[in-house]
Amino acid sequence: MIDLVGYGAFFLTTALIFSLVTLGLNLQWGLTGLFNVGLAGFVAIGAYTSALLTTPDDPTRLGGLGLPILVGWLGAMFVGGVAAALTGIATLRLRSDYLAITTFGVAVVVQLVALNAQKLTGGPFGIGFIPRPFGGLAETPLLFNLSNLAIVSAVTLAAYMALEHLTRSPWGRVLKALREDERAAISLGKSARFYRVQAFAIGGAIMALAGALQAHFIGFIAPDNYLSILTFQVWVMLIVGGSGSNAGAIAGSVLVWAIWAGSGALTSVLFAPEQQARAASLQIVAIGVMLCVILLVRPNGIFGERPRRARFGKRTKATASESGS
Repeated sequence: MIDLVGYGAFFLTTALIFSLVTLGLNLQWGLTGLFNVGLAGFVAIGAYTSALLTTPDDPTRLGGLGLPILVGWLGAMFVGGVAAALTGIATLRLRSDYLAITTFGVAVVVQLVALNAQKLTGGPFGIGFIPRPFGGLAETPLLFNLSNLAIVSAVTLAAYMALEHLTRSPWGRVLKALREDERAAISLGKSARFYRVQAFAIGGAIMALAGALQAHFIGFIAPDNYLSILTFQVWVMLIVGGSGSNAGAIAGSVLVWAIWAGSGALTSVLFAPEQQARAASLQIVAIGVMLCVILLVRPNGIFGERPRRARFGKRTKATASESGS
């Protein structure tokens, strides 16, 4: 029973870290309409920034400043936000698929830098000995996982409440106006580029914070942690939960991660060890099937608004009036 509770805490901690990334994407896409498929790059920026600031001195690479964990998290948000702002200034003139291609290129560049800049990032060997919150409790997995769950829950709740406030504020209404009708918003004197860069920067900072939390929770990072599969997972989480809904971003993250982890555990039981590498692709199949089912039942996601349909009586009256006229 104790092991089950400990695993549940570990599962929820991981799911809530994904929720932070999804909240950042929801601000960019669900609220503002910015098609970012390079989010893995911003998560990696946050993870490496916090690791370089907080790890002990290492003669084989730069960084290793040994600063407190909180400083690492704040530094990750700052660097991630600045990187997202610079990316936004350079790319937000583009639209839809062109913006997606550009942001994907940014993520590839970040991943290649992490892989090859060995003096800075440790190269393919990654960075280890990242300090973990409540590291003294590591010998007691239950207490360690529950303590980290409490921290990640508090950070996720703070981000959720802040984004809810921003969404309902005049700033958030401008972003919605730009998403729905850019020309009308510009005609009212609003700068589309200025607001979009702000939304992109805040979303990037939240993603970087999630990367920092994950780095300190695991204690080790490597370039392979930030491949395109991460972008696929987060986009599915947002679509399943409901684009434009912060609550949906969190619910979708927990649900999709439950299916991802559950399908992985199931394949390890059903298939022999030599076949598990191929069977791992069934996780993507399971996510795809779930996505199709949910979109058939709820086209706008679990927390998305249902499209309004006219009732049969009203539709009949409208048809009769049109035929009479």
